[in-house]
This record gives sequence, C-alpha cells and structure tokens, in this order.
Amino acid sequence: MTDRIWLKTYPPGVPADIDVNRYASVNAMMEESFQKFADRSAFSFMGKEVSYGQIEELSRTFGVYLQGLGLARGDRVAVMMPNVLQYPIAVAGILRAGYTLVNVNPLYTARELEHQLKDSGAKAIVILENFAATLEKCMTATPVKHVVLCAMGDRLGLLKGALVNYVVRNVKKMVPDFKLPEAVRFNAAIAKASSGTLKKFTARPDDVAVLQYTGGTTGVSKGAVLLQRNLVANLLQSDAWFQPALAKVAAGQQLNFVCALPLYHIFAFTVGLMLSMRLGGKLILIPNPRDFPAVLKELAKHQVHVFPAVNTLFNGLANHPDFNTVDWRSLMVSAGGGTAVQSAVAKLWFEKTGCAICEGYGLSETSPIASANPINVTEYTGTIGVPLPSTWLKLLDDDGNEVAPGQPGEIAIKGPQVMAGYWQRPDETAKVMTSDGFFKSGDIGVMDEKGYFKIVDRKKDMVLVSGFNVFPTELEDVVSQMDGILECACVGVPDAKTGEAVKLVIVRKDPAITEAQVRAYCKETMTGYKQPKVIEFRTELPKTPVGKILRRELRNK
Repeated sequence: MTDRIWLKTYPPGVPADIDVNRYASVNAMMEESFQKFADRSAFSFMGKEVSYGQIEELSRTFGVYLQGLGLARGDRVAVMMPNVLQYPIAVAGILRAGYTLVNVNPLYTARELEHQLKDSGAKAIVILENFAATLEKCMTATPVKHVVLCAMGDRLGLLKGALVNYVVRNVKKMVPDFKLPEAVRFNAAIAKASSGTLKKFTARPDDVAVLQYTGGTTGVSKGAVLLQRNLVANLLQSDAWFQPALAKVAAGQQLNFVCALPLYHIFAFTVGLMLSMRLGGKLILIPNPRDFPAVLKELAKHQVHVFPAVNTLFNGLANHPDFNTVDWRSLMVSAGGGTAVQSAVAKLWFEKTGCAICEGYGLSETSPIASANPINVTEYTGTIGVPLPSTWLKLLDDDGNEVAPGQPGEIAIKGPQVMAGYWQRPDETAKVMTSDGFFKSGDIGVMDEKGYFKIVDRKKDMVLVSGFNVFPTELEDVVSQMDGILECACVGVPDAKTGEAVKLVIVRKDPAITEAQVRAYCKETMTGYKQPKVIEFRTELPKTPVGKILRRELRNK
C-alpha cells in the first residue's frame, strides 16, 4: 500500500486519522444533536425556522407512523422531494424507526422511478405532490404499498402554508393532476401518530442506512449500500478537514450552512444535512437552486458560513448582478464537488468572497468525499487535492498493479467511507472492489510528489453534467427503443455552463424522424440532465472491426 506522503501537506489541526468509533450510527449522532442543541434553529425554509427540539419531536412522531404501517426492520422507504422541511423530518424518522432510506431524484420520469423502486424493494415512499403524477404512472409495477404525500407549504403554518400551496397548485400550476386514493397526507400522518411511542431501535455500525443510486462504473442504475458507519466516517472526515476554518468560530456561535444542492444527492446529504446537524448548524434549505435571484434573495437574510456547491452554481451566482446583496464576509468554507471546478470560476469566487473554493472528489460509493484540497488554499490547484484522514488512494494499471510514480492509473480508494457494495448485485460489486479492499473509481489520475491527485481521463464512458452522472449505455438503450431509430450513440462534449453536455448521434431507420420528435421522446423518458443538448443525424456510426461503436471519434468531430 502507498505510503501516505500526502500527510505532510495537511494543515495544522487536521489529524491523519479519525476516530471511526466516535458514533455507532448516524442515529446516535442525531440524538446527541437533538439534545445538545434543542433550542437552536436547525433548518430555515421560506422564512420558517424549525429547532432541533422540534425536529426531534416531528421525526420521532413520523417514525411512530412508519412503524404503525407494519414495516419490518431494514425495510426501504423512498424519499422523493426537493429541499423542503419534510425532507430532514422524513430522513430522521426513517432512520430512527429502523428503516433504510432510499434517496430519489424528484425529477425522475416514471421509467426511472419504477426501476429504482423495484430494485430497492421500497415498501413506502414520501413524495412531494408535484411529482405524484409520475408515481401514479408506475406504482402498480413497484412494491410500494404506502404513500405519504407532502405539499410545499405543509410545515409553514396554517395561513402561510395555505397561501404557498395555493400559489404552487393554482397560480404556478406545478402540481399535475394525479390519483393516489390510498395516499396519506404528511400532516395527517404526523397528527395520527402524535400520541404514539417510538419502539426502541438501536442502530448498529453495519446496518444499512442509505441506498444511494448511481450508474456506478456501468450504465445500470445500482444502489450503493452505505452503512451507518460509512456515513459517520465521512461526516467526521469532513469535520476534521474543515477544522482549520471552523476553529475560528467563536464559542457558542452557530454556523449557517447553505443547502442549495439537492438533498437526494449524496454531497448535499453528507456535507449539508449530516455535517450541519453534527455541528449544531442551521441548514438554509433552497428548493430551486436554478432560480439565482431567489437564492440570493434568501441568502441576503442570513450570515453565510459554509457553502457546498458545484461549479455551475458558484459560476451562476458569482456572475449574477444581485451577488453583492449578500454579505459574504462570514463565509469560511466553500466546498466544491460533484464535477471539476473551473479555474476562472475559482478565481472569480475568491475575488468576490475572499473564501477560496476547496475542491474535493468523491463518488456515491464513497459517501461521497475521498479527497480534497486543504481548506486554507487561496489559489486554484487544478487537482482533486489529497486523500482525507483515514483514506488511502492509489493508482492501478489494467491488471490491477500499482503504477510507477508520475504515471497515470485508475484511482482506487480505501477508507471507512467506502460502501459495502452494490445492493443485491455481488457481480457488479466484484468488478469494482479489489482483494485488498480498494474501490476502483473508473477515473484515471496521476499523483505528484506531494501526494496531490489530478484526474486526467475516465476509464468509463460517463458524461458528467453539472455533477450528475449520465451513462451512455442507458441513454442509448432508451433512445434505440424509439420507432424509426436504427442505432445511436451518446458521448460527452465540453460545455461552458455544465462542464460537459450530452451529444446524441443517431442513424435513422425512418428518414422522416425529426430532432423535435427525438427531444420530445427524451423528455418523456429521461430526467433533464440526461437529455441530449446536441442531436446529430448520420448515415452510419464509426465502429471497430468487431462492431463496437468508437465513441471517441464521435467526441472529436
């Protein structure tokens, strides 16, 4: 195993290793915070503040409701919502009641949702009504028996809640018609269980906490099995890494975390929700990060201390005319992840805030952070930094041997944050785990003499759109089922806004097929970030002598 030469680059105060036994589970961490910070505001959403004590009570009550459904310990409960107050309540309730959380992208199509619910075996789902029509289309084909239906204004109080729901439903027309007659409203579920008692459940380190779905190293969406100890490790690793900045916080001062990234994404889940709770912070929930004026209007009401984001969000905000309406002087941590941070964006952000973007690297399979630049950097390094405490990275050749220093190889990761495997897919797990416990990322990197890693290529044909994985095999499989399509291929092309964008090259069987028809079909079958930005028609696709499509040639033209 590689010597940890990178430890010499660690800032003062950052340990080489964390105490993985600090908490037996995420549940234990949450319980500690509920008691320790009971009177503090835990979440802020559309002007409504909810305390740790209230979250403790609401999540306990929601856990009582779930236990009353007759679910067995470890059963999967899906959550399909944007960043609203019900999300943290549901998450804490699910885990405290002894179940496994399945995070679901609320923008999924019925096809994508059906796959995830069937694959996870989810027995229940907590869903915002805006997306209920999608569930209705596929529910009979899934194991889901219980639906808890949420509305945007549920937890905003009687008058404000009613007004918000009216605007969402009737003015903005954001709730398509649906019929889910057996569904129970979130507030009704809370009311029903309010007098009940939560059955004692003590989570163990090896209990499955979350199924985090990802394409992994192939195009089939698989659930990364994140154990309680995996999540605990990564939030403690993040805490340790941020210490040089956090140590400047005055005793008793509360940190405000911005949660503009969606909570179903593991980066926001760990570095937003979990780390904020661990530190007794207030998480400012942003339901729609694409609405830059609304984001800045909300942030102008708060001091901002910790801001995890992706390149597109940093860039969009920094270039917005309202950027300076926010007081950025309190910003201590700007954590960049999900996709590469561009040098121009990093430079502009530092100039405007005085807080450099600390770029990190990780995957759903690593809970997610595996490496990061030191928190005290002031200049863009163009690297993914160095491995976090208790983490090892090494570079492997195609035969699984470690490459010589300075040579490129596949980044392999070992640490307490690495998943237990893919849900019910031992064959896929075996493909990515080495005999000595390293996870093979599929990314090709090089390491310099100080232990900094840089990504130079990808082993897998993945497209990274604003931090979200798009796997060509999935897109090609879906598009090839469209009438009139002979064959197709998908590649990633550079994009100034999203880093990469999807390019779809099609060979038509029916020459009458139009670009508009293809786009309409993609919109119906795939969530937004997977849809092609560029569509090109050709008479044939470049192939190897054995018939394999040469994606690289499509990328270069």
